[in-house]
This record gives sequence, C-alpha cells and structure tokens, in this order.
Amino acid sequence: QVQLVESGGGLVHPGGSLRLSCVGSGDAFSLYVMSWYRQTPGKQREWVGDISTGGYANQRRSVEGRFTISRDPTKNAVYLQMNNLKPEDTAVYYCNAIKMGSGDEFWGQGTQVTVSS
Repeated sequence: QVQLVESGGGLVHPGGSLRLSCVGSGDAFSLYVMSWYRQTPGKQREWVGDISTGGYANQRRSVEGRFTISRDPTKNAVYLQMNNLKPEDTAVYYCNAIKMGSGDEFWGQGTQVTVSS
C-alpha cells in the first residue's frame, strides 16, 4: 500500500518561511515524479511545482524565486521550501506521486499553510 504523508504546515507571518515534507512508503519513490499542489476553498487544486526522477524541478511562475522543490531518494522524501511567503500562498498543500511507466498516481492527505499577520 503506497502512502504519502505531508508535514511542516502551519501559521506564518508574511515574509516568513516554511519547509514542507512529504515522505512516501510502500514503494521506491525514486521511480516517481513528485509534485506539490495546493488548494483553497472553492477553487480547483493548482499545480505548484514538480521534480523529476533525475532531480530537475519546475515551479509555477507565481512562486519562482521563492519556492524550491528538492528530493532525497534515500529517505523517499520530497520537500517544498517556501520563502517570502505571501497571504495568497495560504492553502492546503498536497503531495502527489506519479510512477514512471505505469502512471499510477497517489496523493497525500494535505497540510495546511496559513500566511497571515
């Protein structure tokens, strides 16, 4: 059974930083493209960024220069370092994994990030 567990969310002031973690179990996540999404009430879930099996990362334009995605295959983990947070970054952040080849897709349960003064 593949599981993804996010952690690291919380309340932070504008301009602050958080580091989200997503740890996978049940498979070798070095075979997965890992992504971060976020969702606010009443809106569709939106892609934040992803990182390939080779470690190449992409982010949506609105977070470029502020958010960094990285992964540690030895820990089956992917991270989202978020700096200079803005109120509009407030959302539930979800970890997503898609397995190369099969296309099997998995989601974590989400972690709340709130940016407020």
